[in-house]
Amino acid sequence: MIRVVNLHKSFRSQKVLNGVNLEFETGKITTIVGTSGCGKTVLLRHLNALLRPDQGEVLVDGVDIAKVPQKELYEMRNKFGVLFQGAALLDSMTVFDNVAFPMREKTKRTETEIKKKVEDRLEQVGLGSMGDKFPAELSGGMKKRAGLARALIMDPQIVLFDEPTTGLDPVLATSIHQLIVRTHTTFGFTGVLVSHTIPQVFDISDYVAMLANGVIVELSPPKNFCASQNPIVQQFIQGKTEGPIQVL
Repeated sequence: MIRVVNLHKSFRSQKVLNGVNLEFETGKITTIVGTSGCGKTVLLRHLNALLRPDQGEVLVDGVDIAKVPQKELYEMRNKFGVLFQGAALLDSMTVFDNVAFPMREKTKRTETEIKKKVEDRLEQVGLGSMGDKFPAELSGGMKKRAGLARALIMDPQIVLFDEPTTGLDPVLATSIHQLIVRTHTTFGFTGVLVSHTIPQVFDISDYVAMLANGVIVELSPPKNFCASQNPIVQQFIQGKTEGPIQVL
């Protein structure tokens, strides 16, 4: 569904992506791992053209999303749902209105139709009774769940997860991982995660891709990833400070 070809991105003199090549298989969950600051979120933001590459292609269903006109880009972004790192809920809106926001902005559905769908999504993420709450009244885990409900409200084909368990304790992190698996089973979306939570995230991934030195150095199923003889992969898995990865 998504193919990244020779992707380059720099910010001023800092080279972040240096020729990334990566394919995301339709209907599977692929997790991108790597050290802090290696460019994982930068790569993720290229997938739905929140960032434009300096060079290379990001093909979504065969179309280079970085080169389509703005009107077509808006339409292509309807394929995507995004769970941002901090959930990115609007503080002035209730949970219900946060989840309903994309439908009200992008569709002509009636309020009755919107109400039913929002209530269904909140129920599916375990927030069935929380629609009238405001974000400030939610725990960190609840905010992530509300963010996921909003990401799923438009029935996206692709869902991007940017550090979905950041700031959560291990128990809550596990619950969010289980929720991702459950919603993936229900909706069948193509999932792309950026995560530091290893090895736990391996349990929910079909593939693991490691980004280092601006390129993908490994892409394989979790079992093969853990057994990789690549010294960069092993240094990362074992958390060693000495090795081919430069620790900043």
